[in-house]
Amino acid sequence: MSFFGKILRACALGAAVAIAAWNPAVAQENPSAVIDQIRASGELKIPVMIGEEPGYIKDPATGAWSGFYVDFLTDVANELGVKITPVETTWGNLAADFQSNKIDVAIGVNPNPKRGLVIDYLWEPIFTDAWGVFAPKGKPVATWAELNAPEKTVVVQKGSTMQIVAEALLPKAKITVVEDRNLAIMELQAGRADAMVQSIFDALQIAKQVGGEVSVPEPMLRNPATLAVARKPGNAGFINFLTNWIQQQRSLGLAQGRLAKAWEDRGIDLSILPANFSF
Repeated sequence: MSFFGKILRACALGAAVAIAAWNPAVAQENPSAVIDQIRASGELKIPVMIGEEPGYIKDPATGAWSGFYVDFLTDVANELGVKITPVETTWGNLAADFQSNKIDVAIGVNPNPKRGLVIDYLWEPIFTDAWGVFAPKGKPVATWAELNAPEKTVVVQKGSTMQIVAEALLPKAKITVVEDRNLAIMELQAGRADAMVQSIFDALQIAKQVGGEVSVPEPMLRNPATLAVARKPGNAGFINFLTNWIQQQRSLGLAQGRLAKAWEDRGIDLSILPANFSF
C-alpha cells in the first residue's frame, strides 16, 4: 500500500471510531430493546375506547374489556408471554399516549403523516375498511359531492382520520367536531347534523344500535386499518414481530374470520358492502 493510501485508510478508521464514540447508541442499538422491555414488565399496554363496539366492548358490571381489537392484541400479548393492560383513551390522544409511554401498541389505526412524526405505522393492514356515511333513515348518500354544500353539516370525531377525510372532501360543508362517537350520534339525532363520517364497519354498528341509513359514497375510499408503535430506539424487532403476526393472520384467513364472526355475533348485516369490496 502506498504512503497516501495508508494515510487515507487511517483517516477512514479514525472517522468511524469518532462517529461511534460520538453516537454510541447508533453503534450499539439493540433492535429487540422494546420487546425486551415489554417482556420484562410482564404487560402489553393497549388502548381501549368507550363507545367503539364491537372493536372495544366494556362490561359495565365488571369493567372488563373485550371486542375484536382486544382479542387481536391479546393474541399478540400471548405470543410475547405477557398479559394485556387496557388504557382507556380516544383516537385523538393516541400520539400523546405513545409519547408518554402509556401504551405499547395500537390497532385499527389509519396511517397519518402528522402522527407519523412520532409513531411508526406498519404498512401491512390487519384488514381493509372503507369510509362511509351514517345519516338519518331514508336519506342515503350516493356521492361525497352530495354533502359538499354550505347547507350541509357533517359531524366527525376530534383528532380522527375521519376529520381529515371530511375536511378534505367536504370543504364547502360545515364540519362539527366532537370528542367521541356517542356525542356525534347525539348531534345527528338532535337534527344538528345531516351526516356523520365513519368507517363503514363502525357505521353499520351504529345503525344496528340506533337505526339510520348507512352509505358507501362514490368514489369509494378504502381505509387500511393497521398497527402502530411508538417511534423509539430498539423497536425494529417489535415492528418485525408484529408485521409477521399480521401476515400470518391475513394469509391464513384468521383475521377475516374473526372479524366476520364479531359482526355476525352482533347481528350486523354486511350485505350493504359493495360487491367489489373485501376486507
